[in-house]
Amino acid sequence: MGSIGIIGGGVVGLCTGIALLEAGHHVSIVDDDAEGKAASWGNAGHIAVEQVEPLASMSMVRSLPQRLFLRGGPLGFPPSAIAEWMPFGLRLLAAARPAQFRKGCQALAPLLAGSMSAWTSLVERIGAPELVKQDGHFVLWHGERAAREGRASWMASNTGSAQVQDATDAERAMLSALGKSPVADAIRFTGSGQIADLGDLRQALGNAFAQRGGKRVTQRGELRAAGGRVEIAGIDTEQVLVCAGVRSRELMEHLGHKVPMIAERGYHIRADASHWPADLPPVVLEERSMIVTRYRNAVQAASFVELGKVDAPADPRKWERLERHVAELDLPLRGPFRRWMGCRPTLPDYLPAIGRSTKASNLLYAFGHQHLGLTLAPITARLVASMVAGEQPELPLAPFDIQRFA
Repeated sequence: MGSIGIIGGGVVGLCTGIALLEAGHHVSIVDDDAEGKAASWGNAGHIAVEQVEPLASMSMVRSLPQRLFLRGGPLGFPPSAIAEWMPFGLRLLAAARPAQFRKGCQALAPLLAGSMSAWTSLVERIGAPELVKQDGHFVLWHGERAAREGRASWMASNTGSAQVQDATDAERAMLSALGKSPVADAIRFTGSGQIADLGDLRQALGNAFAQRGGKRVTQRGELRAAGGRVEIAGIDTEQVLVCAGVRSRELMEHLGHKVPMIAERGYHIRADASHWPADLPPVVLEERSMIVTRYRNAVQAASFVELGKVDAPADPRKWERLERHVAELDLPLRGPFRRWMGCRPTLPDYLPAIGRSTKASNLLYAFGHQHLGLTLAPITARLVASMVAGEQPELPLAPFDIQRFA
């Protein structure tokens, strides 16, 4: 077997590194995120098998005015980043056309359908089955109108392998007890799940990678091209895989690929877990565009889609609004809160980029998983391992070819 260098040590990079090591390859991960600040380790922890419909849709476009941050919604367009979000938005509009939206659903559906089994298989192999909880999740509304519209929207949506059912009376009472106001309605998804703790996941994946003989190189990965091939500066490998999240754009465009990816920035606050029910699955509060997840020692409230620059400073108003939501609802989250912001790597059609480069014969890529990076990491790893082995992947990869933007 050959040697493979992976640029990017987030959840996709680690899962893929483990899969390649198990296939007999020599694998090095090159990554400079020693403190685990990437989006992989600050997300909502939700294994979102229900999100078959890409966010690039006409329904999202029509609802955009009501979703703006300035009107109390989750969507931010920083004026200083107009050069990034304007061209991205125009491409998103093209991808939201009904025919393109249907193609996006057809591409995501089989990928998501296999994601839960890919996760359970992975955590079993690394000896940490407790990291995946298959308890579904709740969606709730406090207002009657929001409940009617939200329920109707979910009932009309393609949720793939996830099922939607009414919350029971006992579940509604439990959800109402979380705050000062009773819920008007709630639904429960089955088939979805969560990671029990992101910190524990990062540790377990890192240990499994090392135990299988993987090598970690703590440096910023840089590509050099020569003779129709690429190499990672300072690393001797036969093949190279780019899965560096938002940094993948600069790496791929340096080689001549068109990668219209944006940093879709999300925010969270965390508090001590002692006041939140220990066995409660993730709870989505749709009127606040917020998801609350219980981890081992913390409860996290997350929100916002801020289309901006990778290295721009965080907007403290986002954290302040999350804290205000918690206070207004009187949720059992007690400060002081720990604040985080991270960048989701998002392409305008809300499909990932997975494939082999046309610019360099030994270059593969797997990035742009937007909100689904955690969900799709193990199944992406299987697809990449198949490509490296020269086998036919279990799913068609043509919809995810980065050349769709050429």
